Amino acid sequence: MDGVEITGPSQDRYDEILTPEALAFLAALQREFGARRLELLEARQVRQAELSAGGTLDFLPETRHVRESEWRVAPPAPGLTDRRVEITGPVDRKMTINALNSGAKVWLADFEDANAPTWENTVNGQLNLRDALDRAIDFSAGGKSYALKPDEELATIVVRPRGWHLEEKHLTLDGAPFSASLVDFGLYFFHCAQRQIAKGKGPYFYLPKMESHLEARLWNDVFVRAQDLLGIPQGTVRATVLIETYPAAFEMEEILYELRDHSAGLNAGRWDYLFSVIKKFRTRGREFLLPERNAVTMTAPFMRAYTELLVRTCHKRGAHAIGGMAAFIPSRRDPEVNKVALQKVTADKTRESGDGFDGSWVAHPDLVPICRDVFDGVLGDRPNQLDRLREDVSVSAADLLSVSKTPGDITEAGLRNNVDVALRYLAAWMGGLGAVAIHNLMEDAATAEISRSQIWQWIHNDIELADTGTVVTKELVERIIDEELARIKAEPGYDEARYAQATALFKEVALDDDFAEFLTLPAYARMP
Repeated sequence: MDGVEITGPSQDRYDEILTPEALAFLAALQREFGARRLELLEARQVRQAELSAGGTLDFLPETRHVRESEWRVAPPAPGLTDRRVEITGPVDRKMTINALNSGAKVWLADFEDANAPTWENTVNGQLNLRDALDRAIDFSAGGKSYALKPDEELATIVVRPRGWHLEEKHLTLDGAPFSASLVDFGLYFFHCAQRQIAKGKGPYFYLPKMESHLEARLWNDVFVRAQDLLGIPQGTVRATVLIETYPAAFEMEEILYELRDHSAGLNAGRWDYLFSVIKKFRTRGREFLLPERNAVTMTAPFMRAYTELLVRTCHKRGAHAIGGMAAFIPSRRDPEVNKVALQKVTADKTRESGDGFDGSWVAHPDLVPICRDVFDGVLGDRPNQLDRLREDVSVSAADLLSVSKTPGDITEAGLRNNVDVALRYLAAWMGGLGAVAIHNLMEDAATAEISRSQIWQWIHNDIELADTGTVVTKELVERIIDEELARIKAEPGYDEARYAQATALFKEVALDDDFAEFLTLPAYARMP
């Protein structure tokens, strides 16, 4: 393909995905939209500079007409009418089968935060999705065999490509890397759009990390062009947007409006949202200081405002509102751990279903029945709660910004937990795993981002630990890193080289004077 070079290693069957026709399709999208992507990333930096200089976030006066006029998104697409329970996970072969068989209504097939973007994971993930649609997928390990249930029992596939900020270094066009978003979207769309249509559904997507409605407009233009290139009717693509950045919370209606012919709703991406709150106002002192991450719950005033506004906004426009991730992992070995996890998930999903959400996320197949039972209790035979308009909800910009009202402390245990989790996760990520069970929680890139960004913020705001009175400094964090590494080193399976990589990366993104926009950027640079 003219101008396209594959720099990643080739393995068995890669040629089935990286065909000349598929690469030409990717090149067409990259050439048309690559420059706009870079302009929008620059606009993020301009806005960050304004916030760091004392600016704030608010509903946009220039888009008031969108918020005040009458319009609705497209009606729910086939396979997306009932979304009461959705399961998330990476696109490895075993997860593909287990997620589709899980009993969930939707599987978020994740090329983003639950996936470490090795070239192998990127291409094999596309093969797994195509094989699943062709019913040509199976898996065997540990004496167990996995195969798909009948089509009518399988979850609807919704693919999450990587965010606009990421590039795919193993694939270049005229010497420059492709947008990772366009690679993940384009390969799936090229190979699987018609396959999905033939099954009575369509090519559906979850869109991550957007910070403005202009970024949603770019995605919509990509959808229009992609459908034209392959001769697919306009409106066949549907996309659910994760509201997981602080600026996006002030542009929910505008984001729905930009995607209205292709919209499938909004999702409350709670973990990345917390990371974004920290990142956007990291230099603004204690007004935007959160307690340690395990103390921040969905009942905090600023989080309640965010989720209530999301449901109100979606239902006002006929769009689905999907709740956040239940990160707790059930244990088949420890009954007490299992009991606590199930209680917490039940409480979380009960709150969401009562607030009007149409469904929610879980990270483990064992939690699917819990989430489904809770939403069954509210929905009954109805597919969703789109008729609950939540006109009682009124959320101001001040409500969304009320971070200082969040109860909770910052303790040495919380600091140690942030260090421990980040080191364990980054070691796994560098080894090709993007979703990792740590201390009975499913950790992904978003939760690792919270851990490292909190430490950066605490250091730069001279925070005293509530239990010891010690000020958080680089020297204190370095000592705790050494102590936590010593604990990890004593555990079976310790990989010294990988933890050395993880430690160097963690120190860069948590202790450097300059704040790394995303930890996955320097991490990906270290990845082969």
